Amino acid sequence: MAAERLIGFDVGTTAVKAAVFDKSGAVEARFVENYPTQRRGIAFVEQDPEDWVRLIKKALRIFDGNEIAAIGLCSQVNTHIFVDADGNALCPAIVWKDRRAGDEAASLDAQVTSKQKQAWWGVPMPIDSSHAIARMAWVAKNQPDIWSKTRWVMLPKDYCMLKLTGKASTDPLSNIGLVDSYLNYIPEVLALVPGAAQRMAPLIAITEIAGSIKQGAMKGTPIVSGTMDAWAGLVGTGGAKDQSTIYLSGTSEILGISSQKVVPTAGAIVFPKTHGIQVHAAPTQNGGDAKLWFSQVSGITMNDMSDMVKETKRGSATPLFLPQLEGERAPHWNPNLRGAFLGVSRQTGLPDLARAVYEGVAFSACQALNTIKKSAGVNSDIISCGGGGFRSVTWTQIRANILNKNIRTLISGEPGVLGAVILAAIGTGIHSDFETAHTALAKYSDDYYPDAKEADVYSSIFEIYKDAINVNADLSKRLIELNEFEEIQ
Repeated sequence: MAAERLIGFDVGTTAVKAAVFDKSGAVEARFVENYPTQRRGIAFVEQDPEDWVRLIKKALRIFDGNEIAAIGLCSQVNTHIFVDADGNALCPAIVWKDRRAGDEAASLDAQVTSKQKQAWWGVPMPIDSSHAIARMAWVAKNQPDIWSKTRWVMLPKDYCMLKLTGKASTDPLSNIGLVDSYLNYIPEVLALVPGAAQRMAPLIAITEIAGSIKQGAMKGTPIVSGTMDAWAGLVGTGGAKDQSTIYLSGTSEILGISSQKVVPTAGAIVFPKTHGIQVHAAPTQNGGDAKLWFSQVSGITMNDMSDMVKETKRGSATPLFLPQLEGERAPHWNPNLRGAFLGVSRQTGLPDLARAVYEGVAFSACQALNTIKKSAGVNSDIISCGGGGFRSVTWTQIRANILNKNIRTLISGEPGVLGAVILAAIGTGIHSDFETAHTALAKYSDDYYPDAKEADVYSSIFEIYKDAINVNADLSKRLIELNEFEEIQ
């Protein structure tokens, strides 16, 4: 009998998550373990790439290796590792939240026209501080010794794949901004930094077998190329079906719509079409991370914070929270945005602030969703959701009320892990296509329905939220410039 058990890995922003699935979608075993992130100053955010590899190997030792058909792998992207010819990292990984390359990004973006962006990516997407070409420009300028030794500029899953299989490869979807709508590297973009093209790994399809594990208990087990966690999670949660709307909640919020139609829209990302799937996406910068931040600075635990919000109704003491703690991605793409509480009164207490954090994250998701609804020409009544942020019944209901949509949540585990398993299932022929694999493997909870009265109140607050973001953009920029000047003094 052919092996039909599959393992999915998601190398996320805070943890390696993994699970073993059988062919019916039942989860037989799970693994999750966190690793640290280092922050230096206001711009540097780094991780040790060996932590990812160590935890993947640990999970493989724990899992039962019998009847494993393949392993699927996805990871955070816009996180970059500079790797030498021997396959070793030359410096800490530059995490997607890192903003050190802001000046380089602005300079490179000014060299590219909107017409070029439209031709390459289908939307006028900016080159920002998380773009690979900006990171390469920064390293070439500030760490020329590392740049000269760099053989590959890799993403987390590709670095892990190199360590496990000994082979270097990457996939087109993960290389946002470097690959065009035909799934090829863009020579003009790579030419912006001399030597960049020579440091890119070969592109292979997301369902292609990238290699086999070269040692350990699962030696010889094939690993499918996989892709970025956002795309894998979006498709795993429901994006395999055209016209579907998806919402992922983890460290950040990611909204997605699967649609063949493209209406050029500032702020949106349109992934290149692959396997008949075209995903419009809007990733924000701060989701669950905003909750973590508030927990840390307030001294209350994450569980206590959830209980507070559950017991606290929105009222006159509830402020408006802007969750842009470390800049914003979609739809603003502004690294200088900063968070704020507006409308704090003498009556405002910790529970009110905690509730405002939950709401603020949902408002940012609502603004992102509105952007891709325009980009995709789709306005769904039901949103399929997944990720740790949806474990909270209270937060899920708040989102349903703010989005004014029915919400259904994924039961069978982390969306990125499920997406990686779906890729492995297709790559090994267990399932023939994404929709078939998704139907077989994805399970959902009952729907959450918006409360009409609360949805109406939130609609009015959302208009204030949008105005507040616009005003705060200028104020944040001025404050950052002043703070940087004071630090220099």
